[in-house]
Amino acid sequence: MSGTARGLGVSPGRAAGRAYRMARPPALPPPAPVADAAAEIAAAGEALRSVAEHLERHAAKAADPEARAILEAQSMIAADPMLLESVEEGVAAGLGAAHAIDAGCARHREALLEAGGYFADRAGDLDDIRDRAVAAVLGLSMPGVPDPGHPYVLIADDLAPADTAGLDTATVLALVTLRGGPTSHTAILARALGLPAVVACHGAAAVEDGTWVAVDGDTGELVIGVAEDEAARVQHEAAEARERAAASTGPGATADGHPVPLLLNIGSAKDLRPGAEGVGLFRTEFLYLDRAGAPTFEEQVEAYTAVLRALPGRRVVVRTLDAGSDKPLPFLGLPEEENPALGLRGLRTARSHPEVLDTQLRAIAEAHRACEADTWVMAPMVSTVTEAAAFAARARAHGLPKAGVMIEVPAAALHADRLLREVDFLSIGTNDLGQYTFATDRQHGDLADLLDPWQPALLHLVHLCGEAGRAAGKPVGVCGEAAADPLLAPVLVGLGMTSLSMSAPSVPAVRAALSTRTLASCAEQAHLALTAPGPTAAREAVTTSTR
Repeated sequence: MSGTARGLGVSPGRAAGRAYRMARPPALPPPAPVADAAAEIAAAGEALRSVAEHLERHAAKAADPEARAILEAQSMIAADPMLLESVEEGVAAGLGAAHAIDAGCARHREALLEAGGYFADRAGDLDDIRDRAVAAVLGLSMPGVPDPGHPYVLIADDLAPADTAGLDTATVLALVTLRGGPTSHTAILARALGLPAVVACHGAAAVEDGTWVAVDGDTGELVIGVAEDEAARVQHEAAEARERAAASTGPGATADGHPVPLLLNIGSAKDLRPGAEGVGLFRTEFLYLDRAGAPTFEEQVEAYTAVLRALPGRRVVVRTLDAGSDKPLPFLGLPEEENPALGLRGLRTARSHPEVLDTQLRAIAEAHRACEADTWVMAPMVSTVTEAAAFAARARAHGLPKAGVMIEVPAAALHADRLLREVDFLSIGTNDLGQYTFATDRQHGDLADLLDPWQPALLHLVHLCGEAGRAAGKPVGVCGEAAADPLLAPVLVGLGMTSLSMSAPSVPAVRAALSTRTLASCAEQAHLALTAPGPTAAREAVTTSTR
């Protein structure tokens, strides 16, 4: 077959080669009477344990910190006693081990999807756990990526973290999935690996193994049935683009010398890279997750000091605890909520547990005093001027020199000018801002287009914040996934962003893109994107202007 299919480009770059599909998950055998329930429970338990251990081994070998964190979380789900309990209930109801695993995973998946937010982010992991555990029970090889013996484009319904994290980038040229969205595991890990990727591309379902295809991770286009010489040309141009990006060094700046610091998103000191200009997002919640109790003051000081000490004189933006009902922390004892995405999240948890925030601010201040970094602190999920002012006062009372807030809800973006009367800076989280702007669950694959960071309405909110920053003479940056897009990064600068923060592998390509555009051309491209009727037209208009 030939033609063009469209999805959502989530990891930039182009690639071409023969396409091969991920193997289908194992089929369940016909139901059969259970002769020995204890043996079935033992077999199911052993299968889940083997999956947990398999994922844990993958996590230990994962070089990328985000891949490691995702795999560790998936391993914990496979080892969850509540999942095993559901499987045991299935056996007690007359199901064999394989069918009980299938039913137990389905039940937990549905519960996670209903919970929304962070829980929904984990729901897709259960599909992979189910497939692997069923294969283990049936004595089959665990599902994995194909190995045709030459470089290829991988097509799948969706990719599990274990599959994506273990990809050989010398063999896999690009990723195309039928499901997923801009914040799915596939998108996050593809960007970390530097692989072009397109998700929510339903037309890929008809591509047969061995078909020559071309993938554009910027536009979301999948061209099916390209000529072999055309594929070679695409690969050659992609290699040249990578070489140009790798050759780009030094601080981020436009072609006419306008500085745009390119900062890192990190979870701990292990995520830092040599030559980093600084940190735009230090996710401190990784220190809190999967614990029965809060980390001690001393533990926090040690973790924060490790990052601040590594970056003397450079900016480090520390985000206070971004947790709550959608990122469960047992020690907080928060009640269950029908809609966690709209509940006690981020700074809102301080309403019931102010001591947790105060201890964290005190620990950050202690680390700041012991180091020479330019320490900034910001609060997540701020909605009102009152919240912003209270947080800033609290941070300054602890001796922290710069206090800011994240812009993740439209209310905050609409009052960005008022917020900047109270705080020193703003940082835009495009993932959540998109979710709340379009009332769209980040895991709803059928609505992935609404979460496209090129949506003009989302860019308009970014522009409001940029204009407010210019008027106040205060910095406004982006620390969401949008900052990692080399085509979109200049647009964000044109919208008034003074810094961009992203995962380390994304920095070279963004630096190279900015170095080819003047500040005036960034503003022109921002205007094109803002005035476009939709995300596809915005992307195409900017792409055309760069040729």
